[in-house]
Amino acid sequence: MSEDDIKPVENADTAAEVAPTGADVPPDRLAIHPRSPYFDADKLGRGIGIRFKDTVRTNIEEYCISEGWVRVQAGKSMDRKGNPLTIKLNGPVEAWYEDLGDEPPVAKA
Repeated sequence: MSEDDIKPVENADTAAEVAPTGADVPPDRLAIHPRSPYFDADKLGRGIGIRFKDTVRTNIEEYCISEGWVRVQAGKSMDRKGNPLTIKLNGPVEAWYEDLGDEPPVAKA
């Protein structure tokens, strides 16, 4: 086998370059609670639109596009610290910035 027969292997760095990235696409994971490590006030301030299972949702507490889940509040129940109880729903998730107009770039898995 010669050096000409060796083909470069695509690694995670080159795969990330193919996926839509940049300031126009929301992050893969985002939460609305300030104590969460996935909280980002600047990105939330722009307004995030979420489509979960082909329905636009406005009650999302946290989402993860790559893992395909969202967290929503479970009724009016609270935990012992006063935080709302949430449930995790699995399915296709799409996110976009609402401040970009009618045809924004959409982040999806």
